[in-house]
Amino acid sequence: MEKQAIISAQDVNFWYGDFHALRDISLDIEAHTVTAFIGPSGCGKSTFLRLLNRMNDLVDDSRLEGHILIEGEDIYARGVMVDELRKRVGMVFQKPNPFPKTIFENIAYGLRVNGVRDKAFIEQRVEESLKGAALWNEVKDKLRKSAFELSGGQQQRLCIARALAVRPAILLMDEPASALDPISTSKIEELIYELKSEYTIVIVTHNMQQAARVSDRTAFFYLGELVEYGETKKIFLGPEKAQTQNYITGRFG
Repeated sequence: MEKQAIISAQDVNFWYGDFHALRDISLDIEAHTVTAFIGPSGCGKSTFLRLLNRMNDLVDDSRLEGHILIEGEDIYARGVMVDELRKRVGMVFQKPNPFPKTIFENIAYGLRVNGVRDKAFIEQRVEESLKGAALWNEVKDKLRKSAFELSGGQQQRLCIARALAVRPAILLMDEPASALDPISTSKIEELIYELKSEYTIVIVTHNMQQAARVSDRTAFFYLGELVEYGETKKIFLGPEKAQTQNYITGRFG
């Protein structure tokens, strides 16, 4: 019996003005997996990732055709509350972007915005989220300090904790380690591996070794098209398409 896809894209086409950025993309992503999007710069992988929580709504003159279902619901249907969607589908960006607040308030912010007032509950969720992002032991004694006092790698894990605080089903990561040193990168990779038991993770990465290390399935994008999608081991060791083989072996990109 096939597992139910938590994310399902069906015949997705997307334009920025006259530029046809994504062409006929269809793919299903199962729950509790890590899916990596790879491909050269400008191939559409981040554009597609941002469609999954409607971040591209913020871009003027952009247009979508096709359907994207999350947990069976078309997220571009009329009446969908985008704020509610973004609670279910969290996002971590390329550069750490903590708020100019304390470490504690960075995590508590999303809860407060959603109307949570119970202090004990907020404290518990802050601790759980920091533990979930493997940061608690490093910051538990300085929760009232500014988030800007943390290192880059810690700030990125703080941003992951902030996304976890509102209990999303899905976590989107747009090159989450590209601005980090190797040690911080390996911590983020370990974290991704641990989090998939509770979350479905989709990661855009330029780093093919990273995709090979952390993901269960890999999608290779090229010039706005989905060239190949399958189990990571198969994509890296025995891809079906010559284009995929050429990209993975470094012949282009």
